[in-house]
Amino acid sequence: MSLSTLKNRRERGFLDGQFLIAMPGMADSNFARTVIYICAHSDAGAMGFVINRPQSLTFTDVLLHLEMIKSDDAIMLPRAAREFPIQTGGPVESGRGFVLHSDDYLSDSSIPVSDDISMTATLDIVRAISKGGGPKRATMLLGYAGWGAGQLEAEIGNNGWLNCAPNEELIFDRSLDDKYERALALLGVTPAMLSSEAGHA
Repeated sequence: MSLSTLKNRRERGFLDGQFLIAMPGMADSNFARTVIYICAHSDAGAMGFVINRPQSLTFTDVLLHLEMIKSDDAIMLPRAAREFPIQTGGPVESGRGFVLHSDDYLSDSSIPVSDDISMTATLDIVRAISKGGGPKRATMLLGYAGWGAGQLEAEIGNNGWLNCAPNEELIFDRSLDDKYERALALLGVTPAMLSSEAGHA
């Protein structure tokens, strides 16, 4: 699914705002042990963000790259901006930044994902965060995960993914190392349980 399709969609699909949790047998290394928050799902495809993969770049690096600050000014950034989390959102358009955030911040370019969460991919939100403003809860993701028409449904049918209702705390939690296990716990299962069941008809 393209971003233009996301912006123009009228109805929410049944996986919109859901978590996808990779099964242990996931063959694609881009998605092994990932938790994905689905932002849009329709007959045209799906798109979402991996929420448990670290990113080596910092928010300061992003501001410098965008030439929104000079290197000498980096130390003057508010602490919240210097510590603002950035993650790897997926393999598609990995050089492009998106901010997933609470709905207390909205601009003309913000796209509602659920009743409580929106996504903004324009510089206005980056500028607001750099000045210590912006949404109360947010994370920046570089790149996204995308599927063509019917592709995600086929992967779920082939036992590639589990899906469940999201947990907002988990979306914005900065502790990434055990987020996969905590997402599975929402379903009452552990990785060991899934591994022992894999391969049994």
